[in-house]
Amino acid sequence: MRRLGLGTTIVLMIVLTVLPPAAFGQAVPGVQTFALTDTAGLVARNVKVESVEYQGRKAVRLTKDPDATDGFALLPGTDFQDGTIEADIALKITTPPGVRMPGFFGIAFRARPDASRYEVFYLRPRNSQSEDQLMRNHSAQYASEPDFDWYPLRRQWPGVYESWADLQTETWTHVKIEVAGRSARLYLNGSANPTLVVDGLKGEDLHGAVALWGYAGEESYFSNVRITNTAAQPVKNGGEASGVWDVKFPSDSGPFEGSLKLSRDGGKLTGTWSGALGDDRPVTGTWRDGYVELSFTATWSKEIGQGAPGDVTARLAGWIDGNSAKGRMTVEGRADGPWMATRRQ
Repeated sequence: MRRLGLGTTIVLMIVLTVLPPAAFGQAVPGVQTFALTDTAGLVARNVKVESVEYQGRKAVRLTKDPDATDGFALLPGTDFQDGTIEADIALKITTPPGVRMPGFFGIAFRARPDASRYEVFYLRPRNSQSEDQLMRNHSAQYASEPDFDWYPLRRQWPGVYESWADLQTETWTHVKIEVAGRSARLYLNGSANPTLVVDGLKGEDLHGAVALWGYAGEESYFSNVRITNTAAQPVKNGGEASGVWDVKFPSDSGPFEGSLKLSRDGGKLTGTWSGALGDDRPVTGTWRDGYVELSFTATWSKEIGQGAPGDVTARLAGWIDGNSAKGRMTVEGRADGPWMATRRQ
């Protein structure tokens, strides 16, 4: 092994110290803090950022043009994969009286620099105080832009990616986001219990920047961001779907088991389902870098109960990691819950 000279060693140490984690293509354990008493270093994407004083502290205010495309303010030098993000955030709604605006503000992570893709947890304070229970349940939300924003997530998987939280406008809210592999948890105001749990993040990027996220028709305020990077979970994109999978579905209508036999041609999946819910049922679906969405016509027998017997649509979505897979499954109008699978061959 060749020894490095003193001069070479010093140069190497300087390079390793100065280069940001992104230069090596992955997040590195460590802590980053951003007091946000000014706008120094923030990279605005379709938003305006200003240094202000709000509710007794110096902070950054973010506003967005109503006609602008999606955007946020990137925190400099961040390349986050797994760990914890904490911040104090507040919201002032500026739309005219009578215009419905429940507010949208939050923290984005694993973001691309051009804002084309990112994960985000955001809050909607006015929904929190609504007299309509369904609106109350839309207080804290998760989305993954651009493919899985609130609309498809809510319509396809009602109640899974949003929940109620006790929120107020023009009040500082402490947010903590814990991320580990494909899972994330949102905590509010120091609670030991999460407000929202997401098992199966939808984004196709496993690491990226952290950003301040706001919306049009309001002023979003941010202060005291702290990012703790931890060692990354051993997950990789690109998991192969082809093969025979043993599936377990512990639904709210009872447990079901079956097997999926899948073949992949590019982004297209075909195959069969056999077991509970029917045998040799044709399966179709899509594959994207290890993320799958599948559907088949299931048979709901009278012996199962919990709904009228007959043919119904079953849908699965989730990630493949090596020889294991998991995600969310629903049998239309009959059963819902997580699924997990192991590759048999």
